Amino acid sequence: MKAQRLRELHAGPSLLVLPNAWDAGSAAVIQQAGAPAVATTSAGVAWSCGWPDGDRLPASEMLAAAIRIVRVLDVPLTVDIEEGCSDHPDEVGEFVASLAEAGVAGINIEDGTKQPSLLVAKLNAIRAALGTRDLFINTRTDVILRGMTSGDAAVDEVVARAKAYRDAGGDGMFVPGIASTDDIGRVVAGIGDMPLNVMLVPNLPSREALFAAGARRLSAGIALSLEAYATAGRMAAEFMGVEAKSVTYGGFNAMLDR
Repeated sequence: MKAQRLRELHAGPSLLVLPNAWDAGSAAVIQQAGAPAVATTSAGVAWSCGWPDGDRLPASEMLAAAIRIVRVLDVPLTVDIEEGCSDHPDEVGEFVASLAEAGVAGINIEDGTKQPSLLVAKLNAIRAALGTRDLFINTRTDVILRGMTSGDAAVDEVVARAKAYRDAGGDGMFVPGIASTDDIGRVVAGIGDMPLNVMLVPNLPSREALFAAGARRLSAGIALSLEAYATAGRMAAEFMGVEAKSVTYGGFNAMLDR
């Protein structure tokens, strides 16, 4: 039911804007703010569990975090599972099935720096493990974010991967780093009715311009979670009467890399 609702939200009359939660408390206040669905940030969830970002959080802890979040929500929850917590497709399939069983409505799963064929294999395994259970699978490629290639070649590579992922069972396409309405329009034209998800980055066009170009979903990424931890650090320093230190993505990740 909630997976179907998540699908419908991608076909609405305006951009689906999803603030990213990192634990049950943040998910509850995001829902209270009026979000029609809640997405997790993989970095934020990892940090809240004491792990650095970068596919390091064990599947068991990610599942436990998802269960806690589902408990406090009435709206659909989509969970960013990075690369699926494993390079073995069958293990990824079993893990995703456990998330669906827990009430999760959707996932993000990415290719990272691995070959697209590996994500295709994972998607096939996920659909096999899900059986008749519905789940919105948002597939992510970091071709643009990681600068694997640029210009027209990057757009062509994104479109080629999107088609492969759609054929393997992907429902949506997440392309963090894409910011040009021209590039967005070209990707959308290439992937047809597969809704395109973009991420908040500097100099991103307005929501209206993004929607007009064909994007259907906007994610905040780590922005909210990183700001929350930075605010906690600043307020703690003020309370102790000492100088506050900056909290950056890299620095915070390093604190937890033990």
